[in-house]
Amino acid sequence: MSLQRLATLFIACVLFAALPALGANYPAPKQGDWVARDFRFHTGEVLPEVKLHYRTIGEPTGEPVLVLHGTAGSGAGMLTKNFAEELFGPGQPLDASRYYIILPDALGTGQSTRPSSSGMRMKFPKYNYDDMVQAQYRLVTEGLGVKHLRLVIGNSMGGMQTWLWAVNYPDVMDAVVPMACLPAAMSGRNWIMRRLLAQSIRNDPEWDNGNYTTQPRNMQRLLTYFSFATSNGNQSLFKQAPTSAKGDALLTQRLAAPFRGDANDVLYQWESSADFDPSPGLDRIKAAVLAINAADDERNPTELGIMDQAMKRLKNGRYLLIPASPDTRGHGTTGMAKFYKKELAELLEQAPRR
Repeated sequence: MSLQRLATLFIACVLFAALPALGANYPAPKQGDWVARDFRFHTGEVLPEVKLHYRTIGEPTGEPVLVLHGTAGSGAGMLTKNFAEELFGPGQPLDASRYYIILPDALGTGQSTRPSSSGMRMKFPKYNYDDMVQAQYRLVTEGLGVKHLRLVIGNSMGGMQTWLWAVNYPDVMDAVVPMACLPAAMSGRNWIMRRLLAQSIRNDPEWDNGNYTTQPRNMQRLLTYFSFATSNGNQSLFKQAPTSAKGDALLTQRLAAPFRGDANDVLYQWESSADFDPSPGLDRIKAAVLAINAADDERNPTELGIMDQAMKRLKNGRYLLIPASPDTRGHGTTGMAKFYKKELAELLEQAPRR
């Protein structure tokens, strides 16, 4: 088989793996766009229009559930076998025949307004997580007409934004499930790695101050390095690469995957977390909280004790720490709902409706 044919097959496999599984056990998502008028950023800048793309699963008559995705992802990234097919099917914790599931593309990501789609490049307003949550709130309440949510659940960036939802809009939801994150200031390895990624983009001559005509060739290498450093889990990574030869093969495979994003969009996404800190507002949270982390999460080390201290401030909170194992994936563990679907079902059974 020719090298060109092999490359074509590899790219096809990568693209197929990124799509929702065929024959999913939940209804097909419906997609839509809503435009937020005169959107004001925390910097004071205003855009006349901000488009927010979203997907919904289930009928609007169901109990509303908001699902928030991770950095540089989109709502489509939550429609996986390990997450959606474990939660949205018949008899599962978020059965789509009972719940109205809302999956927005965050401001700056997916098919929502972002630096690359607006044509503004680096002149796009510098947004932060509060801006992204404000956009989600406006989409849910103004765009979809939902005034109260049964649940907000989010992973990684989406988990951090879930904390902000609970702090900023304490009367809007009954329960929240922030995953793969800490309710504290962005700090330590988590921030330093993000800053290194951002600085590497900014210092790349091919980035050209954001005015590139083709994507910088180093983007895939940067993101692969960041992933290995912060998102795999030691036991899982050792299982995949127990020798240098297998490590080389795994690295080669990851590097061969094409970069399909936009460098400016990625830069904005990672830098948007710099001032994240919900801790001053934890006492305002009224929703029942199920916080979920993995013991081998590289970005959110359990030994710091941050989550234990935060839980003491919550009126109705529970902390689930998933033990590390060869089957967990470090920061990526919470993308696999099998580890917490029982606890999620219990939360929804027990959380008071307000």
